[in-house]
Parts: sequence; C-alpha cells; structure tokens
Amino acid sequence: MLPNLSLAIGLRYLRAKRRNGFISFISMASILGIIIGVMALITTISVMSGFQQELRDRILGMVAHATVSGLDGPLQDWPRAVALAGEDPRVLGAAPYVETESLLQGRTRRGAIIRGVMPALEPQVSELADKMVQGSLDDLQAGEYRIILGRELSLLLGAGVGDSVNVYISESTVTPLGAMPRARRFEVVGIFEAGAQEYDLGMALVHIADAQRLGRMGEGVSGVRLKLEDLWEAWPVARDLADRMQGHYRVRDWTQDHANFFRALKLEKTVMFILLSLVIAIAAFNLVSSLVMLVQDKQSDIAILRTLGMSPGAVMRVFIVQGMVIGVLGIGIGVASGVLLASNLSEIVHFIEQTFKTELMPSDVYYISGVPTLVDAADVAMVAAVAFVLCLLATIYPAWRASRTDPATALRYE
Repeated sequence: MLPNLSLAIGLRYLRAKRRNGFISFISMASILGIIIGVMALITTISVMSGFQQELRDRILGMVAHATVSGLDGPLQDWPRAVALAGEDPRVLGAAPYVETESLLQGRTRRGAIIRGVMPALEPQVSELADKMVQGSLDDLQAGEYRIILGRELSLLLGAGVGDSVNVYISESTVTPLGAMPRARRFEVVGIFEAGAQEYDLGMALVHIADAQRLGRMGEGVSGVRLKLEDLWEAWPVARDLADRMQGHYRVRDWTQDHANFFRALKLEKTVMFILLSLVIAIAAFNLVSSLVMLVQDKQSDIAILRTLGMSPGAVMRVFIVQGMVIGVLGIGIGVASGVLLASNLSEIVHFIEQTFKTELMPSDVYYISGVPTLVDAADVAMVAAVAFVLCLLATIYPAWRASRTDPATALRYE
C-alpha cells in the first residue's frame, strides 16, 4: 500500500500547479540540462566510434587480420600453410607475402617498406585492388621488376606511372670492391591510395617473385597473411594454423601490430565519456536544487502525511519518485534526440557546408573528409545508465531532508 501511495503522491506533485514559479523553472532547467548532456554524450561517443571504425577499416584494409611467419628465417612451406588455412571455415582468404625495408630513389630518396605480393591471391586478404588510383595489381608480372607506389610516396619521389625508381635493400652483396647494397631498377606501373599515411607514404608493392630474387630468399616467403570472418578471432585462428603445421612459427595479429594506436583511441573515447558525463552531473545538481526547494515548499503537506502515519521511508520515496520521473523524462528525450542527431550528422554537416559554401574538413588536408558516426546500442545504454544513476543519486539528499521533517515544527504556524 505505502509504495503505491508514495508513487501516487509523487506523481500528483508533478501534475499539480505549483505556487512557486521559480521551482518550476529550476525543474525545467534540470530536464533541459539532462537532455542536452545525454544528447551531447551520445553524439560525441558515436562520432568517436565512427572515426575509430573508419580508421580501423582503412588500416585493416591494408594489413592482414593475422600472419604466420618463419621463426628464424623465410617460411619455406607456405603452400601447405595456404592449403591448411583454406580448410578452416573461419578463414576467408590466405596469401603469401615478402616484406623488407628499402631505400627508394627517384628524383629524391625515401625509405619505405617493400611488400612482395601475389596478385592473384592478394585480393583475398586485403583491399589493395580497390585502392588503386592508377594501374592495377595485375600489372605486376614476375620477372618484369615493376612496382606500385603509395600516392604520397610517389609525389615525394617525383615518380609517376612510366618512370623508374631504384630500390636498395640493406642486405649486401660481396664484390671485389667490397660489400655493396643490393639494388634493382623498377618501373612504376601503378599508384594506390589507402587513406592512411603509414601506407600511402611508406609502402610500395612488387611481385612476390621479384621480391624473392631481390632478397635472395629462394622459394621462401616472409609469411602467410590471413583474412578472417571474425577479426576478433585473429589470434586463436592463427595459432591453430601454426599448431597444425607442426613446427616453430611466429604468430601475430592486427591487435599486436597496431596495439598502441587502438589503445590511444580507446583511451581518448573513455576520457571524453568521463568529461561529458560531468555535463549530466551538473544537470543532476540542478535537480537537487529543484527538489530541495520543493521539499521546503511542501513542508506542511509532509507534516500532515507524517501525522497520518506515513513513515520516513515512504516520505523519501515520494520525492525519489518525483525526481526520477523528471530524470527519466530528460534521459528519454535526450537518448532519442542523441540517436537522431548522431544518425543524421553527416547529412547535417553536408547541409551546413552547402549553405555556407565552405568545406569543414577539406579532402586535400584530411584523410577522412566526412564525419563518420557509429551509433552503438551498448554505448547508448551505457550513457542512459550513467544518467539514470546520477539522477537517482541526486534525489537521495532532498528525499532524506523531507523524511526528517518534524510535524510539530512544520505545523506550528498553520
């Protein structure tokens, strides 16, 4: 009975006209603050999640989800590794690769990673074929010594399609004149643009056979790259493949190769979540002020309820109910507004750019020229839960003050 009575009284206080308009103003300010805080937090977290996914997709489009490589030298039995990977239903593709550091010389010099790929198998493990600006992967032919450069690397070297670049690797060849670095002239047959500086400025592609000859690796390769159905299963899948090959191999996955980068993104997202939660906390503080004033205004009503036998706990529930209704109303509107804003943010930014004839994120400056968003249900639920807890905590002190009301003192001058 008493819990239902507390609920009824709390809801009646919300519907009843208040004599003190300032209390109503503070209550509306509290609701508005909660709405703005929840909406801003959902939108910001969605934008950060969108950028994180965009960067991850761009990076993982150029690297494998997992790699299995030789422990102390080239991987010689890579055809067996590719065959075993094809038998695993969790693996979407497998391809060998050769990778080495080099110095490229065109009009200028620049260090870069040379990656030897097999054009027929490479599309199974990366999106390189879709990143081509000029030429194609099929232009890489064994024995022709052709090379594909990243877009920024091409600009820096001053070498376009049809030009030649000299490739030097650190391994040396002993000659009568002494140790000489291994070098080869390659013809530029293509340009790719991954949208990530690490690759556009620091990577070049050649045929795997040419890379083997340049590095004098024989039939061996640096390793086998894997693309998986579930990228979060990269480590166990690569480890299982190494175990089935029955030898000693080095296993790596994408989280190890880019661990610091993704940890930084996650930390930035967490810090931003905490900072924007303070906005909701400020709105909850306004809720405290509103309820304290309401308790002061309803002193006589509280005293009468106490004389009729209502317990202090039931009185507390009256004001907790009222505060939580205000909080839930603000949270509900804030969540709906935040999800709606985050889902349509790209269109809004595009409209602003068209209206003011400007470009907020120029494509010639930023790799990501739009505003990607990702509305994740777990993030939205977390924001709503944090806001709910803060609003609940904000009702405790005013409700406790109400339960401590002395009927005799409150009704002395009535």
